Amino acid sequence: MPPLVPFKRLSCHECWLIQACTEYGFFYLINHGVEESLLQKVLQGNKMFFSLCLEEKMKLDRKNHRGYTPLYAEKLDPRVSSRGDSKESFYIGPLEDAPSRGYMNQWPSEEILPGWRSIIEDYYEGAMNAGRRLIKLVALALNLDENFFYDVAFNPPNGYLRLLHYPGELGSSDEEIYGASAHSDYGMITLLLTDGISGLQICNEKFKEPQVWENVHHIPGTLIVNIGDMMERWTNCLFRSTLHRVMPTGQERYSVAFFLDPNPDCVVECLKSCCNESAPPRFPPIRAGDYLEERIKVTYGS
Repeated sequence: MPPLVPFKRLSCHECWLIQACTEYGFFYLINHGVEESLLQKVLQGNKMFFSLCLEEKMKLDRKNHRGYTPLYAEKLDPRVSSRGDSKESFYIGPLEDAPSRGYMNQWPSEEILPGWRSIIEDYYEGAMNAGRRLIKLVALALNLDENFFYDVAFNPPNGYLRLLHYPGELGSSDEEIYGASAHSDYGMITLLLTDGISGLQICNEKFKEPQVWENVHHIPGTLIVNIGDMMERWTNCLFRSTLHRVMPTGQERYSVAFFLDPNPDCVVECLKSCCNESAPPRFPPIRAGDYLEERIKVTYGS
């Protein structure tokens, strides 16, 4: 599909971003503003949390998409025959969650992991700030006012941080085993921090058979950014949400994903710069919260 955005005089950053989002949907982000020391602290904190015994982690069992999910609790691709994806995770929702509405982050006690919550909150804020700056460039690249997404989607933004651990040894099995089975992310954009262990792969043509998978290589100090399904809907498939997966490598792997999503009440509908008479909107308008809730239900099978 050729770009529908009317190409005004774009900066080199905007031209580069359009190419990355239309051709790949995955790219590396440098100069993101998160200090290297904090990147290392949050990766170390990730290891510290998942090294806790299962009994301790299950005290923080996932509620309202916040807390711990054990191995095989998720299946991102419901078509695969495995019992679930071979990863465990821990979700942190918006730091300003409202307990009165039942939304409340869960945290391990300071006695068990002293200083851990502070590190995670610092990284949440750093990733949020990086995402806010990036989304301004996205708006400009789409020929929108730089504050477009602030005005329509970020009142306030709906950011989720997800700590991930992929075990190294999984034992023998006759079934398919995936660290994370093939999927595209649900929201606007994802910023991913990895520890350098391989396993992440992308499929650039998600509707083509047979699927061809490419390794995503690690570049120290960068965040990997990928476009989510809601951004694909907003742009009428101009920006692509790329299919990706994590394959077991026999080594433990840790990563930290930050999902920048719209406010649940935001209505996601095709941007005027991304449709015309010959290319009408492909998707009906939908409330962001309803869309995310339905996708999460499929992931957890409930």
